Amino acid sequence: MAGPRRINGDQRRELIALAAGRLFAASGYAGTRMEDVAAAADVTKPMVYRHFGSKKELYLALLARHEDDLPTFVEGVEADSSASGEILVRGILDRWLDYVRANAHAWAMLFRDSSGDEEVQAFRRRVSLTAREVMAAFITERAGARIPAAQVEPTAELLTGGLAGLAMWWIDRPEVPKSVVVEVAVRMSAPALG
Repeated sequence: MAGPRRINGDQRRELIALAAGRLFAASGYAGTRMEDVAAAADVTKPMVYRHFGSKKELYLALLARHEDDLPTFVEGVEADSSASGEILVRGILDRWLDYVRANAHAWAMLFRDSSGDEEVQAFRRRVSLTAREVMAAFITERAGARIPAAQVEPTAELLTGGLAGLAMWWIDRPEVPKSVVVEVAVRMSAPALG
């Protein structure tokens, strides 16, 4: 009879990260203890510290996994200049909401948790800035002169903040079809995105 299958360090690190992501999303940074992470990952507390030196390091590592994904939502959509803004926006939103649903824990950590740690807050500001810059570039490209240059950044802020809030609302309501959320978002954002 074979004994329990051993896992390597990378696999164990991933198990710890997955368990921690669920806990941080549910209880926030302050409400999650490393003991809880260890229990949820079925490892010892020293094992958690071996892979992640501190709770803050673990939290930041989880957030960093998703930072580079932000610009990819625009890149993956066919950038046909003849396509209507609505078609492009619909494609971007569809991909983005698939990502949000698949990574709901990360989104809750990014947009719901209110850790007062300065390094965590700096990370959040950086993610928000990246999202706003991507949106502003898309607005500039699609809307051209219809939106004055001085209004591009506040429009991008309004859209990114609104879409992040809508995504968090949707995560809490899994019974709402994605198509409903996409339609609402398209109706609200398509005028700015051309």
